Amino acid sequence: MSSFSREKIIQGNKLVIPPGKAICYSGYRAGQSPQTDDFPSYQDILEDLQILAPHWQYLRLYDCSQHALTVLQVIKDKNLDFKLMLGVDLGAEVSNPDCPWGADYPEQQLQENKQANEIEIARLIKLCNEYPEIVFSASIGNEASVDWNDHMVTVESLVAYATQVKANIAQPVTFCENYVPWLEKLKPLVEVVDFISMHTYPVWEYQTLDSALAYTQSNYYSVAEVNPDIPIVITEAGWATESNGRGIEPWNASIQLQGQYCKQLDQWTKEANILTFMFEAFDEPWKGSDEPSEPEKHWGFYYLDRTPKLVVNEIFPES
Repeated sequence: MSSFSREKIIQGNKLVIPPGKAICYSGYRAGQSPQTDDFPSYQDILEDLQILAPHWQYLRLYDCSQHALTVLQVIKDKNLDFKLMLGVDLGAEVSNPDCPWGADYPEQQLQENKQANEIEIARLIKLCNEYPEIVFSASIGNEASVDWNDHMVTVESLVAYATQVKANIAQPVTFCENYVPWLEKLKPLVEVVDFISMHTYPVWEYQTLDSALAYTQSNYYSVAEVNPDIPIVITEAGWATESNGRGIEPWNASIQLQGQYCKQLDQWTKEANILTFMFEAFDEPWKGSDEPSEPEKHWGFYYLDRTPKLVVNEIFPES
């Protein structure tokens, strides 16, 4: 059985795992994209993991594609000291009229998405069982219930997926979502998952550096207050380093602001013993619009060429 069986690492409302820093990882480089199935090579991922290894012990992956398979194989082959939260990339199972950029799908597409989601869930189960000493937890999806998303999945479906995965793996099961749905909408899911995984982005909610950490803390403790009996992990928190103004004012996105916010976040979560996955390891040019300053492309602790941003030195001054 896995060293990370839920019986071993879930104790009341505490997640008991070896201490370490955590970061979200996607290894897509220029010309690569999960949307086109153009995945990073074995050598690409080995280079990335060697960059991350001195500082981070926990990685979060977003799907069970070839990208995830290569990451797992590199870690196993090279005996790297990483533990993974492995996730799935859910497609929309219902249309969402509240999505600002449009999420109205024909019924046939929704049915095809449902079938693809079931296949992805099966892959998640398979990989968790094949790599029990590397995968420490499984997430059944990412931001699939928040009001604005374009890949909406019903709470009932999420509960079914969580129940299925939980019945077939030893590791704890979670779902990664913005903090708001955890306050009320996802209460049925809280009854099934082993821990809550929440996201907090003060910069997306028009906060400045002066208010950002207090806002993050408010997000976290609001979820904890209504869910006192279950562990809570932060699976995304960070700051964009560039913006074209879409959702984030350009003056409120910079390497300096990223460095200061993430340093504050790191200090608080370490003191509070909250496992927190910083978002994210490397800039991802495939995301968002074609505009070079699209903020979705610029959350990395490292630039696309793998050189570190200021934030790395802020958190790891010895580096």
